[in-house]
Amino acid sequence: MALMIVESCTACDACEPVCPNDAISAGNPIYVIDPMKCTECVGAEDEPQCKLVCPANCIEQNPDWVEDKDDLLAKYQQLHG
Repeated sequence: MALMIVESCTACDACEPVCPNDAISAGNPIYVIDPMKCTECVGAEDEPQCKLVCPANCIEQNPDWVEDKDDLLAKYQQLHG
């Protein structure tokens, strides 16, 4: 699954620079994660870096983007071909 940022986001900017896929961007008023680019850091890290640095604990699974680890790895490889 891709991740998503929920309304409790404080727009602190901690998540954007740690995303290896450039999937996070500033929205209005909260940050957003592009599900087409989000691999939950599969292929790059052991766990989602954005969730590790988020002080508001506002990053959750996106129920609209169900993907298994193999799908996420394939997406990562396609993005970084």
